Amino acid sequence: MSLSRALSLRYISHSRARVAQRTLLLASQPALAPRPATTATAAPSQRFYATKGKTKSTASIVPGSKMKIQDPDALKEYQKAEGVMKTAVEWFRKECAGYETRASGRVTPAILSPVRVRLPSDPETEYALEALATVGVREGSTFLITLFEEQNMKHVESALHTCGIPGVVPHKHDAQTIKVSIPKPTVESRHALYTAAKKKAEEIRTQVRKQHSASLKRGKFEKHSIELEEFQKLTDKYIAEVDTVLKALQKATGAK
Repeated sequence: MSLSRALSLRYISHSRARVAQRTLLLASQPALAPRPATTATAAPSQRFYATKGKTKSTASIVPGSKMKIQDPDALKEYQKAEGVMKTAVEWFRKECAGYETRASGRVTPAILSPVRVRLPSDPETEYALEALATVGVREGSTFLITLFEEQNMKHVESALHTCGIPGVVPHKHDAQTIKVSIPKPTVESRHALYTAAKKKAEEIRTQVRKQHSASLKRGKFEKHSIELEEFQKLTDKYIAEVDTVLKALQKATGAK
């Protein structure tokens, strides 16, 4: 046997001996219990925000378009302004109702409702015509005005002349009676009614805007405040009402 083969057989013998030793060692150790299977669960994610101080709820926040005036003085001024604007617009509405009646050809005492009379005994007071006389309609187109007191004749006549109602021309019938004949409406007279109403409409708009300016001047409200916004809304509301009333009269009279 050659030397190389003898060395190979010796190496194989030693290797088998080491494997046998290791097998006996492993067999003598106790078996380890298997590890239980674990399932990885992700923790719920949380979001954190950088805040200064305590977090405030937005549930009680009111949008700017729905906020109302809270200051007592500002609210009082608002109510005052609304009263003035409303009175002015309602007066204009009644005026236009009378014009519409005239344009339709109907003659009723309401046509003379705008007439105001000043008496020397009380120059600061304007009296409605109905407070100084009775107003009746004769033959469908003539007013018969009967005064309660004869001494007021001149003052009532003057008020009828200057009332600005188209077609109203007073004629003294006797010491206590005035007649006013109302002609049937023509295209020109209807347009004249609308023209007179347009003039009055602009006067009312000016009055509303002046009240708006006066209220802001007295209130001295801050720029971009809710008070400024609410007063502007109020002014826009009543000017829009004037425009609506005038547009209705334009349709009724057929004016352009």
